[in-house]
Amino acid sequence: MQDSAIGDAELETLYEDAVRDTIARFEATGSPVITDGEQRKPSFVTYAIAGLPGLAPDGVVIPFADGHTRRLPRLTRGPFRYETYADVYLAAARAIATRPVKQAVITASALSLLYPEEGIDDYPQDAFLADLIGEAEADIGRSLAAGAHCVQVDFTEARLSLKLDPSGGLLRSFVDLNNDVLGRFSPDERSRIGIHTCPGGDQDSTHSADVSYDDLLPTLFDLKAGNFYIQLASEPDRASVLSTIKANMRPGQRVFVGVIDPIDERVETPEQVRDRVLEAAEFIPLDQLGTTDDCGFSPFGDDTATARDTAFAKISARVEGTALAARQLGV
Repeated sequence: MQDSAIGDAELETLYEDAVRDTIARFEATGSPVITDGEQRKPSFVTYAIAGLPGLAPDGVVIPFADGHTRRLPRLTRGPFRYETYADVYLAAARAIATRPVKQAVITASALSLLYPEEGIDDYPQDAFLADLIGEAEADIGRSLAAGAHCVQVDFTEARLSLKLDPSGGLLRSFVDLNNDVLGRFSPDERSRIGIHTCPGGDQDSTHSADVSYDDLLPTLFDLKAGNFYIQLASEPDRASVLSTIKANMRPGQRVFVGVIDPIDERVETPEQVRDRVLEAAEFIPLDQLGTTDDCGFSPFGDDTATARDTAFAKISARVEGTALAARQLGV
């Protein structure tokens, strides 16, 4: 793909093979809910806008701790529209899967960063945001309507926003924007929508792991979502984070704590996962507790830092370890 040395037909065959392999191996782990591994996406951020006219390559730069960067495109004209909605990936996955499928989508707040600070002639920011909110609503709604077990909204820029603006003003504006989207759904629909947060995880590096959860979580739980997927396994002080979660989560919100670190090449044992779940159960009511992986294993199409065998071994450990903890907790 990077060398443009492959035709569309051959690429489509490789996509189909990758999705089938991912789903088969994911189901073999015993996970009650699976995904397609986002095999067809260029990245978890840009799938919706790939091919959109009016994009320049010189947008916001996201620096990672190891020195590498990712750069968003910059919008040069309106109107803003998605080129691809996530339900196309969901439909292909559900045609193969025998288990419920979770679909990941990107936040409106991440895509809001496409709009340049200097503005766009004949396309004011208010008009852009109105279009963006409508498109983000459609992206989530189409996946719910197409039979997604749940929709995960990837909000990785939440923690990063506090690095860019320690006052929390940028984070609050992001939460308000995403709530403008989430508020368009019914309570029942919001019970099937979740928010994912992490410090980034690309090429075995992060962009905001040095930002404290104490500054993020009180505002994060203001989001109008029923589920929260929170990176935790790679945190140096998990108990402190769990205490903050306990103090800020609301009734009716379910928290899926990260028990697998995708950046660490060592495969966790089921017993390690069990102990992490038992630790979380000391802070979070069992009927509001779930488990997940900290972050995506390869969130950008060119990230080859983690082997597929390693990823699925880690997922298997999560499933087995969660089951061990459930038995010990009597649930």
